[in-house]
Amino acid sequence: MFSQQLFFSITVSLILTMIMIPILIPIMKYLKYGQSIREEGPTSHYRKSGTPTMGGLVFVFSSVLTLAFYYLFYADTLDANWNVLTLLFFPFIAFSIIGFIDDYLIVVKKNNQGLQPLIKIILELIIAALFFRMYLKLGFNTTLSLFRFTVDFKWFYGVLIFFMLIGTANGVNLSDGLDGLAGGLAAIAIATFTFFAFKARHVEVMLAGGAVFGSILGFLIFNLYPAKIFMGDTGSLALGAFLAAMAILLKREWMLILVGGVFVIETLSVILQVTYFKRTKGKRLFRMTPIHHHFELIGISETRVVLLFYIVGIIFSFLAILMTLI
Repeated sequence: MFSQQLFFSITVSLILTMIMIPILIPIMKYLKYGQSIREEGPTSHYRKSGTPTMGGLVFVFSSVLTLAFYYLFYADTLDANWNVLTLLFFPFIAFSIIGFIDDYLIVVKKNNQGLQPLIKIILELIIAALFFRMYLKLGFNTTLSLFRFTVDFKWFYGVLIFFMLIGTANGVNLSDGLDGLAGGLAAIAIATFTFFAFKARHVEVMLAGGAVFGSILGFLIFNLYPAKIFMGDTGSLALGAFLAAMAILLKREWMLILVGGVFVIETLSVILQVTYFKRTKGKRLFRMTPIHHHFELIGISETRVVLLFYIVGIIFSFLAILMTLI
């Protein structure tokens, strides 16, 4: 029964996404909601200018619809806590809204900066605080376990939640620079935590993870090279926040660093580049960051870079699964 529920969640979301994307693409083209390519980026990306964006909207709609269908078909045998599902989807939807506003300002209002960083951080802080309050209200504990050690973080757990949500959201966002890269990496990571939920019989995280995973698979059909649509910040911020929420609710917080290892590397490459640039007064550690652009500029094709990063992402996830089996 448990595996049947997971199969239903993935399949329905996949089908819904495959139906929605072909409808969304011409609408976005008609509205001229096309991607703007930054001038300092690789010149090979200029041809992508005008490709429809904000495709991440489909992640939210297909996932929520999938759970609605699940309720209709499995109402008699329903064993999911819908308060937990609400908690899980809250940051997913909220960060998607932040991303949508950012995309809208850039694509429609032609404001290249989008949301001001300070405003974005404040909004993310508010979402994290609300998430933490809901988390406590539902009776989840504030402990963090690592191997045989368990520490109660108490109120500081809210700070940890903030860093997990914004760190992962922005890590996925930084990885969204090549066709299919962020989507594929997010699919690998979310599939891993869905596996953990399946093993733990955590039905809410499993159902939600399956729904979002299915929606990403459907999206990748149109997002792999050459991409017909991009997810935009609308999708990347949402996927990152959802991934962090899965780790938090499964009480596998520390494992987020390993499963999301590629996102960590992408983020560190930017931090190292900026720090090195400032300290050496103009020198660069990499040709361009995030680091996937560095590999492009040394002559590796876009599709091979994406494949390489997929492999690394799978290795990280395999190691995480192996550690839970030992």
